[in-house]
Amino acid sequence: MDWLQYFYDQIEATEVNTVSSVFKLGLSLLLGSVVGFERKRKGQTAGVRTFSMIAMGATLAMLLSIYVPQEYLGLKNGDPGRIAAQVISGIGFLGAGAIIQMKGSVRGLTTAAGIWMVATIGMAVGVGMYVISIIATCLILFVLVQIERYEHRLNAGVDSRIIRLKVQGIVKDIADYREALQSYHVTLTNVYVEYDYDDNITRLNLIVLLRENTDYIALFASLRDINPTLTISLGNQVSI
Repeated sequence: MDWLQYFYDQIEATEVNTVSSVFKLGLSLLLGSVVGFERKRKGQTAGVRTFSMIAMGATLAMLLSIYVPQEYLGLKNGDPGRIAAQVISGIGFLGAGAIIQMKGSVRGLTTAAGIWMVATIGMAVGVGMYVISIIATCLILFVLVQIERYEHRLNAGVDSRIIRLKVQGIVKDIADYREALQSYHVTLTNVYVEYDYDDNITRLNLIVLLRENTDYIALFASLRDINPTLTISLGNQVSI
């Protein structure tokens, strides 16, 4: 069992050595991959490879922060804040790349936050906070998996969308449309109307709050039956 004691002493040592460095990089690879797998499972661009490299890069930056002062300045505990401090600000570049803007809606904020968190976990591994790093990774998975399920169960997700209708004739009253929306628990927040008297057409733009489990097909069918409808579409809330 002497080799186990030797291994434990090496990974718990304050000074940077080969055994502890390899162990820390391997642990960062594992923890980053776990979070990356969950993100890739949700269809995000940043996946296992991205998260694992971010975690290992942060760990390596922390190791360098400790090693350089030890080796060249004779400081036993090094200066962990020297190089590693740049990781926190620099990781924002990757986080911004994970955020996708699509016609007024923003996707990828959770992944960007995950990237920042994984980088911090990598830094924690670099200074030997193994238990805390593992617990933090478990908490990330709890947030990404369990809390998301809880949100869906409560139907907490609400999106601001716009329903565009092109209706035959001049619509003078939208009470029926408001009632149809309410029957599907859709909140109408604003209405924009355009009359085309030459072609006898009304264009309705309904700004609504839709829940994640809204049955769009049934909702559109109800709206279509109110008046002769030429077209109906759902889009993100953008300039009308």
